[in-house]
Amino acid sequence: MSTTHVGACFCGAVEIETVGLPEEMGYCHCSSCRSYSGAPLSSFTLWKADRVRVTRGASLIGGINKTGMSHRRFCTRCGGTVMTEHPGMGFTDIAAGVLPSVAFVPSVHLNYAEAVLLVRDGLPKLRDFPADVGGSGEAMAE
Repeated sequence: MSTTHVGACFCGAVEIETVGLPEEMGYCHCSSCRSYSGAPLSSFTLWKADRVRVTRGASLIGGINKTGMSHRRFCTRCGGTVMTEHPGMGFTDIAAGVLPSVAFVPSVHLNYAEAVLLVRDGLPKLRDFPADVGGSGEAMAE
């Protein structure tokens, strides 16, 4: 039996649901994620797109797709992050804090070549993305 996880935007008007476990969890250091989140890095849980659905407040979801790769979704009422869709890869990224019942266990740092906050946690640091999703797959030193 699969576990269902429920999360919401900051005000709770938009609710999402995921099923199962994320494919990957980690940190992104790219300038787009940093700028959007207002933080030196962002946390992510990556789900197959068909395992994520909006269960409440769909009409309140706004979005922006600055780079063509990531369609960032937010609540138009509170501005809170909901998810980021990556249609070209078939994945949906949900910030770790949006799904409180998912134990965040990061396994990788992405786009570490753009890092403004160096992290020494023993996790792999990829220059950009894994090769199987179009990146170089190149690891960097901590």
